[in-house]
Amino acid sequence: MPTTAREVRLKSRPVGMPEASNFEVATVQVPDPGPGEVLVRNSWMSVDPYMRGRMYDRPSYVPPFALGEALQGGAVGTVVKSNDPKFAEGDLVDSMFGWREAFVAPAAALNKLPQTGVPAQAFLGVLGMPGMTAYSSFHRIGEPKAGDVVLVSAAGGAVGATVCQIAKIRGCTVVAMAGSDSKLDWLRTRGVDAGINYKVGNLLENVRAAAPKGIDIYFDNVGGEHLEVALEAARPFARFIECGMISIYNAKEPPAAPRNMAYIVGKRIKMQGFIVSDFIDMRDQFFAEMGQWVKEGRVKWEETVENGVDRAPQAFLNLFTGANTGKMLVKLD
Repeated sequence: MPTTAREVRLKSRPVGMPEASNFEVATVQVPDPGPGEVLVRNSWMSVDPYMRGRMYDRPSYVPPFALGEALQGGAVGTVVKSNDPKFAEGDLVDSMFGWREAFVAPAAALNKLPQTGVPAQAFLGVLGMPGMTAYSSFHRIGEPKAGDVVLVSAAGGAVGATVCQIAKIRGCTVVAMAGSDSKLDWLRTRGVDAGINYKVGNLLENVRAAAPKGIDIYFDNVGGEHLEVALEAARPFARFIECGMISIYNAKEPPAAPRNMAYIVGKRIKMQGFIVSDFIDMRDQFFAEMGQWVKEGRVKWEETVENGVDRAPQAFLNLFTGANTGKMLVKLD
């Protein structure tokens, strides 16, 4: 095991769209693990849109990233050396110690992953936080019923694509919105009933054409105009699952839309935001059911991969231009 490793740090806080200059790559010493500690070499790390919020210095449900320190995020790696009986050399583990090639951490900060036969990086996607996000919120907030019409924004991303497939398994009609025809083509192979390229034509007209009787569930990853359109298309007692609002993550001014929030009252819409940890009690159910769907090929995934920890900042920036299809990952070994 090398005595040094590279890590990515937050050099400055972005204003508006993040830039490469907001990050820096540093080389650090990797110590031997002490009592109760484990040395891990990462093989995969994740970048996710929610990380943008942690780059602001403001109170939130999770502390902001500190300047000059390694960023944090999901990662999968292999135990190199363990001074804790719960872990052995060669164990596959996940952690929140991404953005670095190797690290030493207390054993309590790691989770041992099962030997399922799926690629290790799946535990950062469909069997990880994005998959749990999609599965738990769609069931708890969306309360899907067979025959429901489900509208999904950012459907080409890791969470959105998983929601589309779960909705089809539950017998729903699915309308997917994404930013390219190639993303929509892949989603159609997964059973999506209608696809809308939100960059082409009038979004409201296109949603109405795809769902002429309206929508029962909206899974929101975007906010802004997408949310405004969904409110227009909503049927009475529709359920809105507010997962994220990537359209405003880098905004310097308050967004112009949505301008029609009054529909929440007249249409009796249920709109609920959430954090995935709200549904931690569903973790075992998620692993059992999603794991089975993955084994059966009923849920599949796409991924976009950058290679090397020094490419992690660019992988993160690409999330905000739609350059990824499916899960955005960085391969570290």
